[in-house]
Amino acid sequence: MRVLVVTAVPAERDAVTRAFGEVSGPAGHEVPGSQVHRVACNSGFAVVDVLAGGVGPAAAAAATAFALASAPGPYDLVISAGIGGGFAPQAPVGSLVVASGIVAADLGAETPEGFVPVTGLGFGRERFTPPPAQVADVATATGALTAEILTVSTVTGSAARTAALLSAHPRAAAEAMEGFGVAEAAERTAVPVLELRAISNAVGPRDRDGWRIGEALAALTGAFGKIVPVLEGWTHHDRHNW
Repeated sequence: MRVLVVTAVPAERDAVTRAFGEVSGPAGHEVPGSQVHRVACNSGFAVVDVLAGGVGPAAAAAATAFALASAPGPYDLVISAGIGGGFAPQAPVGSLVVASGIVAADLGAETPEGFVPVTGLGFGRERFTPPPAQVADVATATGALTAEILTVSTVTGSAARTAALLSAHPRAAAEAMEGFGVAEAAERTAVPVLELRAISNAVGPRDRDGWRIGEALAALTGAFGKIVPVLEGWTHHDRHNW
């Protein structure tokens, strides 16, 4: 089982690698501007590479695509992971959300009638649906909420924008900046994708005093410690049926 985990920044990457206790070394291929870290899985049934690919959907897509294309062998799964904002009250600070849908929330056009997603303009796509059985397995193992995670290029900072997002995406519980980019790249190589977010702050008016980044990073580490046995339990036959 070969897994590529893509975070935005090194602090998130390190939170993931801490779940494994040690980094066994470079993965054998490089992504310009970053190094792919290979972590040690004690059982040997899973190979997990972790990459800090950059902030935002464009950087995430480029780094993921390069990592997938330059790897010495194919990956079975890509996971977009990190911290993010949670929509209150369903996703409080310190909780986990695993994506039932990875949604590009601001990809489209503003019109006099309101925002129209890119699909409403007659082209492109605005969402990816991760494999439901694997989403359920991760949610069960980690205690994560299953809900849509929105990808935005501009982090929400007002009550009005929060209300608009929830009105357009009532099944959303979190927002972040990379998931859709990671999913776009994974789709090009027919690799399934998951997204997992640890909540560091409430979506809404910016309140730096209310952010709990350390708590969210610790939750991310704990989540990956619980995910590894799940990854190892997915057989080769299962993966070909995702």
